[in-house]
Amino acid sequence: MAFQVNSGTFRFEASIGDAKLVYRTLHRHLAENLDLMDCAFLDDLQGALQRKAQEEGVDIGHHTAWDLWLGNDAPLPCEERLKGRKRLG
Repeated sequence: MAFQVNSGTFRFEASIGDAKLVYRTLHRHLAENLDLMDCAFLDDLQGALQRKAQEEGVDIGHHTAWDLWLGNDAPLPCEERLKGRKRLG
């Protein structure tokens, strides 16, 4: 892993595995940290991971396939996930 700070920006290189871990952790805690919803870093990270998943043949529109690719052990089907969903904000 490499980090660089330059003129108010922060650049880094990370493995796909580390990027997935960071994304899973941030996404899991969105409800407690609503500022993440407007965070360009999280949005860009998600986009990069989705492009990588698609390159590997994952249908990112299929939430279970996406969750499994991210490394979530036991993803809930959408029907179950929606039952426990809270309104944010």
